Amino acid sequence: MFYILQKYRMIEGNEEVVGMKILLTAINAKYIHSNLAVYSLKAYAKENIKKDLMEEIEIELAEYTINQPVDAILQEIYKKRPDILCFSCYIWNLDYVEELVKEVHKVLPQTLIWAGGPEVSYDGADVLTRLPEICGVMKGEGEQTFCELLEYYGQEGKNSLADIEGIVYRDEASGVIVENEWRKVMDLSRVPFVYHNMEGFEHKIIYYESSRGCPFSCSYCLSSVDKCLRFRDIELVKKELQFFIDHKVPQVKFVDRTFNCKHDHAMAVWKYIMEHDNGITNFHFEVSADLLNEEELELMSNMRPGLIQLEIGVQSTNLDTIREIRRTMKFGEVARIVKRINSYQNIHQHLDLIAGLPYEDYESFSKSFNDVYALQPEQLQLGFLKVLKGSYMEEQKTAYGLIYKSRPPYEVMYTKWLSYADVLRLKGVEEMVEVYYNSRQFCYTLPYLEKQFESAFAMYEEMSNYYIEHELHLINHSRTTRYEILLDFAKEKDNAHAGQYRQLLILDFYLRENAKNRPQFAGEELTDKAFEKEFYDREAEEHQYLKGYDSYDRRKLRKMTHLEKFSWDVMGNMDEKESVILFDYQNRSPLNHQALAMRVD
Repeated sequence: MFYILQKYRMIEGNEEVVGMKILLTAINAKYIHSNLAVYSLKAYAKENIKKDLMEEIEIELAEYTINQPVDAILQEIYKKRPDILCFSCYIWNLDYVEELVKEVHKVLPQTLIWAGGPEVSYDGADVLTRLPEICGVMKGEGEQTFCELLEYYGQEGKNSLADIEGIVYRDEASGVIVENEWRKVMDLSRVPFVYHNMEGFEHKIIYYESSRGCPFSCSYCLSSVDKCLRFRDIELVKKELQFFIDHKVPQVKFVDRTFNCKHDHAMAVWKYIMEHDNGITNFHFEVSADLLNEEELELMSNMRPGLIQLEIGVQSTNLDTIREIRRTMKFGEVARIVKRINSYQNIHQHLDLIAGLPYEDYESFSKSFNDVYALQPEQLQLGFLKVLKGSYMEEQKTAYGLIYKSRPPYEVMYTKWLSYADVLRLKGVEEMVEVYYNSRQFCYTLPYLEKQFESAFAMYEEMSNYYIEHELHLINHSRTTRYEILLDFAKEKDNAHAGQYRQLLILDFYLRENAKNRPQFAGEELTDKAFEKEFYDREAEEHQYLKGYDSYDRRKLRKMTHLEKFSWDVMGNMDEKESVILFDYQNRSPLNHQALAMRVD
C-alpha cells in the first residue's frame, strides 16, 4: 500500500516532513462560474474526517477556466505541488482536463491524480485506459468517497481501495483496472453549506442545490439515471437562503433538475424568498411549467419583478419525439402556463429547444420553434443534442442513425431524420436568434419585421442566409453594427417601410444604450434643440416625468436620460402621430434591461 501521510520529500534541497496536500481543481467554462462540487467535497471532508487526521491534511481549492492557456494552469499546479490532485470533469472541460493531466504527470510524476464528475462517472475504465496518468476515478456522488480516499491515503479507515465504494482504480501491484460498486446515495442534508466566506465569490454566479435526482426519465439526460430523488431539509434551506439574502448576492442559481416536482418544497422556498426579499437578489429555477399549480402561480403573480427567473425545457412539440425521448410534457398546458406568467410582467422566462432528437426533421423542428417562439419568452435557447455517456440516448444511437462528435461535448452531426446540411442551417438560425432575439435589443423591430415572412423561423432562416451571402457570418460585429445590418436586411426585404424600420431601430437602440454619440444608422436627429432645452429646464424645476431626481440640475438630467423625437407613434398604434420619447436609464426593467420609456408633451 502506498501511503502519503508523513512521507519525506525534497523541497529546494532541504529534507522535511510534510503532511498530505490535496488540490481540488475545477476548470470552469467562464470566469463568472463557480464549481459547487469541489467546495462541497472540501466542506464535507472537514466535517467528517477525524480531527487528528485533518490536522495533517491540507485541502486547497483551485478554480480556472477553459479560456486560460494550459501552460499557465500547469505552472500554477506545479507551484502548489499537491500529493493528490483531483479534477472535476464535465462535458465542457474534459478535453482541456485530459491535456492538462498528461502535462502535470510529466512535471509532478509522484502526484496521484484522481478524476470525478459526470463526464467520467459512467466510463471510468475507459478513462483509466486512455489516461494511464490517472490512478482512479470517483463515480457518482463524491463527498463520502472523497473522505474515504483521504482516510486510505492517511493510513486510517479503509485498508484497501477495494473496500471503497464508488471508485474505479488501477491496482498498484498488477496494473489491472478495477471497478467497485456504486455508492448508495446520501442524505443531502449532510452536505455542509459552502458559502461562509462570500469574498471569494464576488462577480460570480452562486450555485445552490436543495435537491438531487430527478423524477423523470428523459433519454438524453443523465439526471434520469439517478432515480433516488431527495431533498435538503427545508429549515436548513431557509437558513442558507437567508445568508444569500443578508449578503445581497446578485443571483443564486438553483441546480435542482426539476425544482417544482415537489409542491410543498417549492412553495416553502418561494414563500420564504418572497417574504424576505431584499430587493436585489435574483433566484433562478429550472421547472416543469405543466406541473405549476394554481397556488404556485398565484404566489408568482405577486412577486417583485426580477425576484425569480424560470428555465423551462420544452425540447420539442413533436408528439412522436416527446414520446420517444420518454419525456413527460403536455405542450398545451406549458403554453397556457407560460402565457399566464408572461401576463404578470415580473418573471424572466427562458425556454429551451433541442435539435437532433429522434423523429424531428428540419420541418418538424421549425414547427417546434414557431410553437415556442409564439409564447414570447424572454429567451429561447436553440440547443443541439449532446449524446451523453450512460444515457438511454447513447444506447439507441444505432437505431436512430445518430452520428455525433467523438470528443466532448458529443454534439449531434446528423440523424435518420436530420441531415448534416440541415444541422448547419439550424446553426445559422441559432446564431441569429442569439444575436437578435435573446439579446433583447430589438424588441420593437423584430415583431414588425416578422410580418414580412411566413413565420418567425423563416425570418431567422433568411437572416442567416443574408449573413452568409454578404460574408458577415465570420465577423465579430459590434452591437451598433448589428443594428445597421438589420436595417439593411429589412430594407432588402421590405424597402417600402424603410423609414419605419429605421425609427423602430432607433427606439430599440435608445431603450438599451445611453449613448451620447448618435449611431450612424439613426440619421439626422428630429428633436428640436429649443424644445429639448425647455424640457430639461422645466424638469429640473418641476420633475413632472423624472420623479425622484430632485437634487439634479439640467446637465445631470441630460446625462442620465435621452430625448428622441419620432415621426409617428412608435410605441403605440402607428397612427402617424408624432411622438417624443424620454428614456430614463436610472430605471431599467429587471427582465430585459430596457430603460423606462415614456411619451412626453
